[in-house]
Amino acid sequence: MNEITEILKAYHKASKANIRTALATVVKVEGSSYRRPGARMLVTETGELTGAISGGCLEGDALRKALAAIHLQENRLVTYDTSDEDDANLGVQLGCNGIVYILFEPLTSDTDNNPIAILNEVAGKREDAAIAVLFSLEQQQHAGTQLFLKANTSFKNIPGLINSSIEDDLQEVLLSNTSVFKDYNFDNQPVTAFLEFISTPIALVIAGAGNDAQPLAQMCHLLGWQVTVIDGRPAQATKGRFPTADQVLVAKASEVDVTKSDARTAFVLMTHNYNYDVELLGRLLATNTPYIGSLGPKKKLLKMLDELGLDTEPNRLRVHGPVGLDIGAETAAEIAVSIVAEIKAFFSGAAKEPLKNKILPIHQHVGI
Repeated sequence: MNEITEILKAYHKASKANIRTALATVVKVEGSSYRRPGARMLVTETGELTGAISGGCLEGDALRKALAAIHLQENRLVTYDTSDEDDANLGVQLGCNGIVYILFEPLTSDTDNNPIAILNEVAGKREDAAIAVLFSLEQQQHAGTQLFLKANTSFKNIPGLINSSIEDDLQEVLLSNTSVFKDYNFDNQPVTAFLEFISTPIALVIAGAGNDAQPLAQMCHLLGWQVTVIDGRPAQATKGRFPTADQVLVAKASEVDVTKSDARTAFVLMTHNYNYDVELLGRLLATNTPYIGSLGPKKKLLKMLDELGLDTEPNRLRVHGPVGLDIGAETAAEIAVSIVAEIKAFFSGAAKEPLKNKILPIHQHVGI
């Protein structure tokens, strides 16, 4: 989601300066690639790039393709065969052993439901979303980013003959939380749709505004998470100390609103104030908050649970304490890395093991 947010900022900046832009989207991958379908990059006619569609090896050539799309004012699908050693002749030199299909869409603000309008909707209210990007591997014309769907909101600009079919399939994408490819037919022409599931960004509430909370807030901001910092000390909980946080609140433990947490919300207790932590922990355990982390030794957590009369096996398993993965962290920044890694793995359902031990591909493939 952070990539989409940065692309939107860059687009609006370029638009104000009357600079033309194009959106590059990875729509399909066969084999290995640094980025997966759904990776996006905004390109301006002045050569500025926001986002990424590869590890840096495609961007140079992609800039040229994007400028051509801007000049011609038409969508273009470009194929990069990264398993072909002759790609070095093009200056690509990928070595990822895969085929990458990238759709370039020139952006115009006067087009209804254009890709930027759709991405604006995605980045708005905290809801899972699904997007349909239409392209053809056989034809020269590509409809592009055409349809957006959330639980109670949708808009579109696609042919009526396939409209209902795509909407039904997007509903399935929202229900399954999984991106898929679907093939359709319009006017006897084959059309492929990348139906992308975009999850709500993680919302992290950091209870504690000490110095060790600062690198945690900064790292989560870089990841595009929505960060709230709460502390009972007015001198600590300030925007000056946490400039990248979305919210910085001064509140007692009894005043923290624990009712607004959703399925993508994490709380980390790190106030270094035992009474504050124990009171907030008790209130959180009465909610459906999916992730609760507690900084400090396990004996502290067990003491808090015992004091609350909540020392049960389910609660011991539910609360992540000590919070974070065991990476030998010592400094505040290292501890922040440990906490971020565990939260990310938790919400991704990852195994939390070295990638070299993984048998399956690093990136999860979308369904077919």
